[in-house]
Amino acid sequence: MLVVVAAVAAAGTGAWAITRQDPAAPKVSGSPVAVTSVTVGRGDIVARMPLGGTLGYDGSFTIISQLPPGVITSVPAPGAVIKRGGRLFAVGAASAVLLYGRTPAYRAFALGMTDGADVKQLERNLKALGMEPGTVDRHFSASTAAAVRRWQKARGLPYASRTGRLEPGDVIFLSGAVRVTQIQNPAGALAGPGAQMLVVSSTKKVVHVSLPTDRRSQVHVGDRVSVSLYGSSHTYDGRIRSIGKVATAPPQQQQGPPGSEGPATIPLTISLVKPGRELAQLDQAPVNVDVISQRRRNVLTVPVTALLAGSNGGYQVAVLDGTARRLVQVVPGLYDDQSGTVEVTGIEEGAKVEVPVS
Repeated sequence: MLVVVAAVAAAGTGAWAITRQDPAAPKVSGSPVAVTSVTVGRGDIVARMPLGGTLGYDGSFTIISQLPPGVITSVPAPGAVIKRGGRLFAVGAASAVLLYGRTPAYRAFALGMTDGADVKQLERNLKALGMEPGTVDRHFSASTAAAVRRWQKARGLPYASRTGRLEPGDVIFLSGAVRVTQIQNPAGALAGPGAQMLVVSSTKKVVHVSLPTDRRSQVHVGDRVSVSLYGSSHTYDGRIRSIGKVATAPPQQQQGPPGSEGPATIPLTISLVKPGRELAQLDQAPVNVDVISQRRRNVLTVPVTALLAGSNGGYQVAVLDGTARRLVQVVPGLYDDQSGTVEVTGIEEGAKVEVPVS
């Protein structure tokens, strides 16, 4: 047996780079393999389940016009973001304006109307727009009408149209700002009440994943995930927000035996904590998703490359005591593919174990 030992520096401490030629040492193509040592320490091990996803926007729904029939005179461009007080579209001289709320506008707003939650919703928006409607409550008062007139003036409506009254269709209540994804009817087309005008989504970035049904038991709502663009090393934190319950059959392949299409999938939605500038302008971009399925904290870890197949099954590591080398049986636990480490038991913290030089 030939053993060649040379001293090297590793991670700021003395270590041994060892080239061996003996039956216990790993070999590549019959040549000796250069190895070094690392110290067994404690750390966190995270098991990740890799998935593919698509970066997009949350939700999708269609906006319907309730304005009087006429020619469509204005629609936004696809990708436009419309916030509170912004115009969604116009039919003739009438515009549909976005306000925030969950109760649909189902009647005209004017003096003499009965009290209701929709009135309070309108007054809350007028206050947010700086129109000072007085006390925000369920009653449409003279102060509310005056605030509507101020708002109509601020929007540039002609004097005759500053009535302090809002007709059905003048405002559309949605839960927040929206992003236009599709125009259903272009400018110049005819539209009446009930016409589909726009397809919109929220402005919140999410990741959509088609999760194979055979992996459903491995994920849970609230699980942490990391998301990265293809070719980028930067990751973004997220959490699983929802997991669908209705499975979708895989598309049938033109070739291959029956059953070769793969498993059915269910939709999985991931909310991003801080999307950042890099993701801000992207839509329908493919991304890598790593679901953090398990975590072990403060456990003994070694590089995966330190594991050797035992002669009687199981795994061993080569422990170095100075120039001496001995094989120690260990039991691997959780693997961390990203860091290349594995949880182990059967060895002491601080021991030096042999690993191939990368």
